[in-house]
Amino acid sequence: MSCFGGRVSPDLFQNCCNANVLCHFDGDISSLKSEPIYVQKVYDAVAFHLQGMKSVSGQEFSPRIPCGHRIKRVVDIRCRRKFNPDNVDDPSNLKLDVHTSISGATFLRNSAGDILTAVGADGNFSEKLLFADTTSCDDQCMGTPIFGTQNICITGNVIIELDLLLCDSCNNDSIFTICAEVNVAEEEQPLVLTNFFEICMPSAIDTAFLPRFTEFCNSACESRLATNNHGRDLCVDGDGTVTANLIIAICVTCEKKIVVPVQLCVLSTGFVQAPIQQNAICQTFPGLFPNQIRPEDTRENCREECREENEAEESCGCRDCCDSCDDRECCDSCDDGCDPCRNRTGRSGRPQPRR
Repeated sequence: MSCFGGRVSPDLFQNCCNANVLCHFDGDISSLKSEPIYVQKVYDAVAFHLQGMKSVSGQEFSPRIPCGHRIKRVVDIRCRRKFNPDNVDDPSNLKLDVHTSISGATFLRNSAGDILTAVGADGNFSEKLLFADTTSCDDQCMGTPIFGTQNICITGNVIIELDLLLCDSCNNDSIFTICAEVNVAEEEQPLVLTNFFEICMPSAIDTAFLPRFTEFCNSACESRLATNNHGRDLCVDGDGTVTANLIIAICVTCEKKIVVPVQLCVLSTGFVQAPIQQNAICQTFPGLFPNQIRPEDTRENCREECREENEAEESCGCRDCCDSCDDRECCDSCDDGCDPCRNRTGRSGRPQPRR
């Protein structure tokens, strides 16, 4: 038994892992059940790919290449976002500030002028409530188009790694990796990407919930030598310090959605149960979710409880003498909850207190 509840740590074999398979369907259609769920329906969505460019000259890398080595070529260039998990407000973290304005609809505000937000699927207050006079399009059973302008302000740093093929004085080749943290833009002068979009919203009149607008973005980065020639773009000083001329591309994917809470019926094979990891000390453990409450599920879930009641009745020491009135003295002396003087045809279904 390992410290991971029977699962061997993946670090013993590899640096990556596979996730548990939480859902399984055996192909039997009769096992499917209709379940009502309360979710958010996506009425419309649009997605964008945006790109920002940053050129860097004379960027210094570390560590220094060993003495007596020369660069034959660049094997690989890698770029990744800077992120400090100990301080998400670190200004060096690569950050996207998304600012969206809407034409043809209005974001709801409170008395203080703050935009009202609702909890989204990400668990954060990421959804803005929309309102527009949709009567005209409602009469045609169609959605109402609204238009938006998006500005993405990019700030922070990226980390660039260069894999260099080095050759020593004996013509022996080796791979040597150098890296540098490069600033893309400061908060005072961010790198700004702008685009426009159109999206369709459902009725804001004939609904209990106003449509909600939500957006999210993700970023990646790519880098290359400025002229794709290491002889021109890389410079090695006398002490082995490497400087480079680079082009950095910030690749951004954004999506905008119009969502409204709805109630749907879905086909389900049952509730998800994650594999249990435990080192057995406790013999019983509590459940995490309540049982279903449909009639067939209630009978199924209650079966164990009813079985326990029946077993308790069967274990009553007075059953033999209480099944008939032949031995009234035995019945009168029974203190285990059996119903005295009941016969086999009129036996009570549950243990009853003595009268």
